[in-house]
Amino acid sequence: MIRILIVDDHQLVGEGTKNMLDLENDFDVTYLIDIEEVLSASRENSFDVYLLDMNMPDCSGLELAQQILRFQSEAKIILYTGFEYTSQFNLLIDSGISGIVSKSATQQELLMSVRAVLNGYTLIPISLLRQLRLSEISIQTKSTNAFSRKEINISVTQKELEILEGISKGKSNKEISEELFLSIRAVEYNLTKIYKKLRVNSRSEAVAEAVRKGIINVI
Repeated sequence: MIRILIVDDHQLVGEGTKNMLDLENDFDVTYLIDIEEVLSASRENSFDVYLLDMNMPDCSGLELAQQILRFQSEAKIILYTGFEYTSQFNLLIDSGISGIVSKSATQQELLMSVRAVLNGYTLIPISLLRQLRLSEISIQTKSTNAFSRKEINISVTQKELEILEGISKGKSNKEISEELFLSIRAVEYNLTKIYKKLRVNSRSEAVAEAVRKGIINVI
């Protein structure tokens, strides 16, 4: 039997998910809410697949996944979420989880996802796959040094590009942080990196230089 553990603080969702998976003859599904009980059960008997709610009040699915991976390094963990997660893409990939599934997924999609992870596949939604493909953009330009025309490679990440587009539209750091699901400090940190890459000192200079180099277009 394939042992599956579901953890969700919304009982109706947790039980509904369990009922869907229980229809498979080779699935033995357990549903728990209490985090301490989850950790205890996981230490005593490793599960084949963990389906964790990403957004729980006392312990997020990501935090719980990290705790499980400490004593079961090869655990197959799927984060189950009803919220937007593209802004957390790098964090999710670096965490060691096996995939992400939306709570809007159909029964068939959920079953396929669980079996794919069991077979060693990683689940990446199309929206995140596109983000991965565009995670870095390389822009090549030439310096204007009077003594040299040495080529300089400028690499701009997708996040930095989105911030540049935000400031080009006159958005404040707060507005950009809310739109990209980042902290204001993270926006400021990325702006500092942008200034350094473009060799500028202000938002307006950054936009002007990004337009000049063809990194963004301002309509």
